[in-house]
Amino acid sequence: MSQLLQVLLSGLATGSIYALVAIGFTLVWQAAQTVNFAQGEFVMLPAFFVLVAMGYFGLPFLPALLVGLVLSVLVLGVLFKKLIAEPILPHGGITLIIATMALGIFLKESVKEFYSAEAQPFPSMFPNDPIDIFGAVVSLQDLFNLAISLGVVVLLTLFLNRTRTGRCMQATAQNPAVAEILGVDVKRMILYTFLINAALAALASVLITPVYLAKFSNGETLGLIAFIAAIVGGFNQIRGALVGGLLIGVLDNLTATYVTAQYRAALPLVLLIVIIMLRPQGLMGTSEGRSV
Repeated sequence: MSQLLQVLLSGLATGSIYALVAIGFTLVWQAAQTVNFAQGEFVMLPAFFVLVAMGYFGLPFLPALLVGLVLSVLVLGVLFKKLIAEPILPHGGITLIIATMALGIFLKESVKEFYSAEAQPFPSMFPNDPIDIFGAVVSLQDLFNLAISLGVVVLLTLFLNRTRTGRCMQATAQNPAVAEILGVDVKRMILYTFLINAALAALASVLITPVYLAKFSNGETLGLIAFIAAIVGGFNQIRGALVGGLLIGVLDNLTATYVTAQYRAALPLVLLIVIIMLRPQGLMGTSEGRSV
């Protein structure tokens, strides 16, 4: 029982970070009706912003974190919207999808070329000391990661549902034309969505990189798993992204512990196939009607 509890807590901690990245997929989809296939690289890049601030400018860790967050919001939020999403979106969603694929390759290869192709250690904000919870040995880092990720999701949900700006963002996501008629500044709401996505990516980067090290290729696996989590949970629902991320994190740990670690990489794909066959809109998603 103690081992099962340990596996579940560790899986929830990892899954909560997947959920943060998956929520980014959902937000961009709601704002622009497109998929950002550079989302994994959006999570990879902030860690290198922090490492550059520490290594090249000699900043302590906490100020470097602040610099990394600001740069992430500017580059992955403002510049991404202004230079890529905004000019390309009128030409169709497929065009923007291809552009995000190219952007992901560009970011990955740029980090590899200008920083390093080797994995780099990344400091953690929290101690990694193990603690005992009902016989299960769990690291403090996992518990902090889980608490922070879930807390951010709760705050984001409250913001979207309880504030005027949040409701305007949801109205823009549901029907931009009607929202604009009702006086909503649609362009500003879309910008807020991209900024939130960039901030979530930076947070996920800071939480997960101490575990997996800073590597230029981190975005490949993380982006794929988060994309699957968003589909499994329901691509048009933030709560669906949360459920999908937690589910994949837990099932991944259970498979590695009680079955074999050789099949853990295939588990998200198997889960994706099952969900698409049985419930195409996802576990928490709703069907969307599209005019053709």
